[in-house]
Amino acid sequence: MNNDLIATNIAKVLQQVSSAVEKYQREPASVTVMAVSKTQPADAVRSAAAIGMTDFGENYLQEALEKIETCSDLAVTWHFIGPIQSNKTRPIAAHFDWVHSVDREKLLRRLSEQRDPSLAPLNVCIQVNVSQEPSKSGVAPEELPKLLDLAADLPNLRLRGLMAIPAPAEGFTAQKQSCDALASLFADARQKHPSMDTLSMGMSADMEAAIAAGSTILRIGTAIFGARQV
Repeated sequence: MNNDLIATNIAKVLQQVSSAVEKYQREPASVTVMAVSKTQPADAVRSAAAIGMTDFGENYLQEALEKIETCSDLAVTWHFIGPIQSNKTRPIAAHFDWVHSVDREKLLRRLSEQRDPSLAPLNVCIQVNVSQEPSKSGVAPEELPKLLDLAADLPNLRLRGLMAIPAPAEGFTAQKQSCDALASLFADARQKHPSMDTLSMGMSADMEAAIAAGSTILRIGTAIFGARQV
């Protein structure tokens, strides 16, 4: 994808976000667009960064580490948003600013132990399986409080909020139902953990519903970079 097309796509996404933020009476600065750059070349990251994108999401560790090194001169924030194998936590703890896909105790403990104390605390979101899909990662809602308590107590981590990848749904109403489910869990969790400030939900196909439900970080890939590279 050429630079002009990326720039055009980003402008379109930002306009859609701005319109939805106004429509649902959200604060303009309350929603961040994360560019999901998985399978995209480092040049695509550079193109997006050159026109103002600051947050990038990656799913595949080895690809991401190469990209982070190649783009080390850029002042950007790296988010790991893919499934985490417990034997891969060390490089995630060392090279990322955020992890959105933590769903079990072992991962939290390893990320905390392996985060260099000289670095800023690793920002963590707990992934919740709001749609109760057997094939999908994420903690069951009833198990969430225990993980939140642990994340809040561990050194070298900063509990930021919740993340979900709801089951695909057609239409605004159905999409918002899933987003509302996570927003409700978030509201409940904040009663005990009031410093939580992040709802990571919403992608290219359901960003309006996510904004309406209170998302603070949208994970946008296709609408920015086009179809996934293979």
